[in-house]
Amino acid sequence: MGYQVLARKWRPQDFSEVIGQEAVVTALQNAVSGDRIAHAYLFSGIRGVGKTSVARILAKGLNCENGPAAEPCNDCDTCREITAGADFDVIEHDAATYSKVEQVRELTESLKYGPAHGRFKIVILDEIHRLSRQAFDALLKIVEEPPDHLVFIFATTEAEAVPATILSRCQEFRFRRVPLDALASYLEKVAAAEKIAVGASALRIIARAGDGSVRDSVALLDQLATFGSGAIDDGDAARLLGGLDQGVFRDVLSAIGRGDSAVIAEITARIEDEGWDPRFVFGEFLSYCRMALHLCLGAEPERLETTREEAQALAGLAREIGYAQILRALNLLLQSEDNVRRSESAALALEVAWLRAAELPRLVAIEDLLAGAAASGSDPKAARSGKVAPAVARSAPTAPAARSKKPAPKRKTAGSRKSEKKPPPTIQASPQESEPADPVASFLTAIGRKRQALAAHLSGANSLTFADGLLRISVPPGDAWLRDRLARDSNRDTLEDALAAIWGKRAKWKIVEQEATVAAEETSPKDEAAQKALEDPRVQSVLEIFGGSVESVKPAKEH
Repeated sequence: MGYQVLARKWRPQDFSEVIGQEAVVTALQNAVSGDRIAHAYLFSGIRGVGKTSVARILAKGLNCENGPAAEPCNDCDTCREITAGADFDVIEHDAATYSKVEQVRELTESLKYGPAHGRFKIVILDEIHRLSRQAFDALLKIVEEPPDHLVFIFATTEAEAVPATILSRCQEFRFRRVPLDALASYLEKVAAAEKIAVGASALRIIARAGDGSVRDSVALLDQLATFGSGAIDDGDAARLLGGLDQGVFRDVLSAIGRGDSAVIAEITARIEDEGWDPRFVFGEFLSYCRMALHLCLGAEPERLETTREEAQALAGLAREIGYAQILRALNLLLQSEDNVRRSESAALALEVAWLRAAELPRLVAIEDLLAGAAASGSDPKAARSGKVAPAVARSAPTAPAARSKKPAPKRKTAGSRKSEKKPPPTIQASPQESEPADPVASFLTAIGRKRQALAAHLSGANSLTFADGLLRISVPPGDAWLRDRLARDSNRDTLEDALAAIWGKRAKWKIVEQEATVAAEETSPKDEAAQKALEDPRVQSVLEIFGGSVESVKPAKEH
């Protein structure tokens, strides 16, 4: 006999050889053992997971000469004939080529007669969703009220395309994708029996490429064994199956975590030069980032769909980058998925998506801005992790003296006022106080940890001055907004707690109105509108995503 492909040679012949479908196998074995045989079954699931094979095994179990048996003997004449497809009592058709209503009517007429020598006449219809609507109608009557000797077994990869009138008359069993570990173990068993030299990494690459299908995975093993003359190299497996060494993905993720755009451009050029499909690479990288995210959440490396060594290396990288940054990068990459998959320049779209993700480490969260991390010039990553206490950048303590000596500023025109920015509020501190270098910044940081909006408004005050145990909060004349907010118990308690933590329990605070002439020149409706815009959660989300700032606020146009 000529060579038989491994997918046919290793087709399951009894329930014990079926992998990854334990629930289905157990239910069918119990049905046969308990004499609870349904008149119609529907097996649904992706290709190559055992639907037709289980249908044949069930047929053998029902008609086995030593049964009905939960496990067919495969030795009697009936079992051997069913295996060879030569049993008259087991009728198997492919609905894709047997879809006409006349063919179905002819079949239903022949089913009225009893079995030739077995207990049941069994009809296996594969890909039943391919039947025409008229063919389904012709089949419905006999499926609804079949003779006692008749059992239907339908198989389909698209259960949603089967009419509800047929589904309601069947016991449905859903065949799941076979897990990666189970597939790899099965391939190792096949390789050992066929004397194929293959490593664990190559087996997992093949199993991953099989995408949960046993038949596809065994066929790929057969193909690679033919290519390597009985030996499969890890590099050949990755190259021939369209996959990439996960070390490349590790390098990309590491570069994104560091914000190293040059490395990303180099890797993208390499992918393009070697002819990899950018769309496939992008999808695989998303899966890789998802594994990194799960590792940050405490997943066991052994449970991931990759080798143990790669999982351990990825776990270390994931801890280094951090959960929050991986989550942001994955979210940003998902937003670019359509661009990569639909673009005619897929390689460029892939590079742009990765480069955008590499910009995330340079961005500062709006929470850090409100707490003063950006203004202090400290490392945003360190500020987010809590290792560096963020401070609000303000002018030196000598600024108030210099300001008091200079003459009153001249009133500026509207044009010149637009081109100038409002100077930051001035901090004054008593020289007699024994304080940290910038206690007011620490005060605002303490408030920002609990109430960011309050810290933002205090930062927007014209000046914060602490002297003689009193914190003076200067506001423009007639500005009662801050006063109203501090009338609330929660805001007032937060302010007083921070005040006590920085300057002691005896420290007091007071809101004072600044002189009208100064306030008129330093405060403008534009500044107030920008401050209110910063309070809007939607604006905060936009600033966090794009790393922007509020420069001006314009009223909405009326329609």
